[in-house]
Amino acid sequence: MSIIIAENLSKVYPVADKEPGLAGTISHFFRRTYRNINAVKDVSFEIAPGEVVGFLGPNGAGKTTTLKMLTGLIHPSSGRVTVAGQIPFRRQEGFLQKITLVMGQKQQLLWDLPAIDSLRINAAVYNISDSEFRQRVGELTEMLSLHGKLNQAVRKLSLGERMKAELLAALLHRPQVLFLDEPTLGLDVNAQVGVRDFLREYNQRYQATVLLTSHYMADITALCERVLMIHQGQLMYDGSLDGLLEQFAPYREVHVELAHPLPEEKLMSYGDLKNLEGRSACYMVQQEALTKTVSRILSDLEVVDLTVTEPPVEEVIGRVFQAGVVDRVHTIP
Repeated sequence: MSIIIAENLSKVYPVADKEPGLAGTISHFFRRTYRNINAVKDVSFEIAPGEVVGFLGPNGAGKTTTLKMLTGLIHPSSGRVTVAGQIPFRRQEGFLQKITLVMGQKQQLLWDLPAIDSLRINAAVYNISDSEFRQRVGELTEMLSLHGKLNQAVRKLSLGERMKAELLAALLHRPQVLFLDEPTLGLDVNAQVGVRDFLREYNQRYQATVLLTSHYMADITALCERVLMIHQGQLMYDGSLDGLLEQFAPYREVHVELAHPLPEEKLMSYGDLKNLEGRSACYMVQQEALTKTVSRILSDLEVVDLTVTEPPVEEVIGRVFQAGVVDRVHTIP
């Protein structure tokens, strides 16, 4: 049974239209006209308990609006949504006990107080007993490597430590469903890895369901086997990450290291030459032509090394969004 169900979920915002200049302002004051903006349009998907799903899309695609509807912060204009058997926008206690929302650009910890004080407030809000509070804080502190940090003022923590403390606060009540909006935003590489490792361990230990948005594709590839892609408010892909590459990147990168430099004109005859630096060349090759192209290169040229790789996930997704391919939706069974 699915723990998150969205059926034809839509959100429409009325936006006032105003002509520029003083005359437009006066006219707008006496008679306002509006146009509708479809932030999210007929989005449907289901997520099973324990799944970790990536939610991808460019800025303004509708990701955060969808997350806000799933967490009950805004009311959908139409459609149906349930999370853990609850209707989010009713914001009932049973629902709030089962979910959490972490936004990388927002904070819930009090800036000038030690993090442990904010955690005690959260424990009181969620009716967590003192013994349970100590046990959970100790366990999460161990998982997040935050020893000795919770008694410092939040403003004295590094950005990575602060994000980990935010995660601890958000997970103190041990929610079943985690909505994570850019949780590694602005963190350095080491801090990003630390957050990913924690989320992976937390999911495995508690079988928590995770819906994750991130502009760092390393977050998605490290944690998510399934991805949802949204573009201009519409769901354009729902399936495996591997399936995404197969569907939207029917080509491979062929990296060739030559024994001697060759002119670009000669090398271009073997396919779409992506770049050439000294003795190293990289080709974009359609999958159906891969065997033939590699055979020609090995036969005609003096090759020191040759490797075939899939294109970077970031590049594939960027091409999809630039093309605006919204009519090729793949849905998992």
